[in-house]
Amino acid sequence: MAIIDCVQWAPQEAGTIYAWKYPATNLSTYTQLIVQESQEALLFSKGQLMQKFGPGKHTLNTENIPVLRSLFGIPFGGKNPFTAEVWFVNKILAYNIPWRTTRMMIHDNDYQTQIPLYASGQYGLQVKDAEKFLIKMVGPRAIFRDSDLTEQFAGEFTTKTKASILQFMISNRIGIKQVSAFLDQISQHLREVMNPFWDDLGIELTRFYVSDIDVDDTTPEGRKVREAIGQQSSMSITGHTWQQEQMFGTANNALSGLGGGQGGPLGAVVALGMMGGFGGGGMAAGGGLMNPQYQQPTFGGQQGQPMQGGMGQQGGMQGGQQQQPKMVYCANCSKQFPSNHAFCPNCGKKYNPCPNCGSDNDEQARRCITCGQALAGAAQAGGNLCPNCRAPLAPGAAFCSHCGKPVPQTSDNCSRCGSPMKPGAKFCPRCGAPRS
Repeated sequence: MAIIDCVQWAPQEAGTIYAWKYPATNLSTYTQLIVQESQEALLFSKGQLMQKFGPGKHTLNTENIPVLRSLFGIPFGGKNPFTAEVWFVNKILAYNIPWRTTRMMIHDNDYQTQIPLYASGQYGLQVKDAEKFLIKMVGPRAIFRDSDLTEQFAGEFTTKTKASILQFMISNRIGIKQVSAFLDQISQHLREVMNPFWDDLGIELTRFYVSDIDVDDTTPEGRKVREAIGQQSSMSITGHTWQQEQMFGTANNALSGLGGGQGGPLGAVVALGMMGGFGGGGMAAGGGLMNPQYQQPTFGGQQGQPMQGGMGQQGGMQGGQQQQPKMVYCANCSKQFPSNHAFCPNCGKKYNPCPNCGSDNDEQARRCITCGQALAGAAQAGGNLCPNCRAPLAPGAAFCSHCGKPVPQTSDNCSRCGSPMKPGAKFCPRCGAPRS
């Protein structure tokens, strides 16, 4: 067997190799050992560590290795052969070792329910004690890669990591919404917890990063949690409720199921009818499919006041909660304005709401243009109307207090609304009241 003249190691493989054993053992006192920067070489013979060598060029003679004389009886001088194993240990700083935990359940502080989480990141290791590392970690292997390191301690590493993350989140009351702001603190905490574990193996944990803690959606339960969180965020941004979300879905099904495709005109009519009570706390019971003012609010009780208590004819609020203002259409200019306004901001007309459905009506209207509810007009409140400006007249007034025009004193005026009546007419042509 030929004597090896030079022993060295120049890694050519991709990835990180922490330890490598030179394949030949037939050395001599003339053999040259070349150790690169960030490497350390260890010489073993008969199971005993003979010598450690740092970076540089070394000759394996009795001057560098005095133990050769006691083990092999090698004298000074000459080319004396001997058998030994040469190990190279890579002491480079590696920062790119990825890690990821399995699913970990936590009672989330934000949503107050059980949520499955996962955590992932990277860490870096460096061999500090090459002798301890070779004895405790490498063993009989001829090569020791980073994959061997992570696979050998995957179970214990994952357990310690999961327990530390959950304890940190629980003790500091950190929920899933804010956890990203604490990744640096969690990383520092985990490094302090994990470093003693690696130190016992001759390795230093130089870096430890937690790059992500999020919902684990690899299972059906996790995907449901992810979807629910997404829906809540969407509703918070758009301002609608879960009940309204269901109404949107029902209306969309109506559009898709009627008439093929998007449902056609019939599907649109049905969807509009189904959403007639949208925003009023429930489905409209009296609006009808063809209600042209399906955005009008529901009212009851005093005129112009939101209905209190249980469901009215138009599906009002339940539980005594006051209904929120809604958009109504002006009976004069047909522009929309909020129902809590006393006058139309577009034309200045006074808001005259229907006590049943809230639709705006003309001052002289006797019935609601939307639902047909009888309205309490000015004439019903106790007086006639000026034939010129239609303002209420005091009983027996000779002149209108609003426009100053003289009031015709004739029995041909309707006693209910004040409109002129033709001689011989038995009913008012405006309001239908019988001649008095």
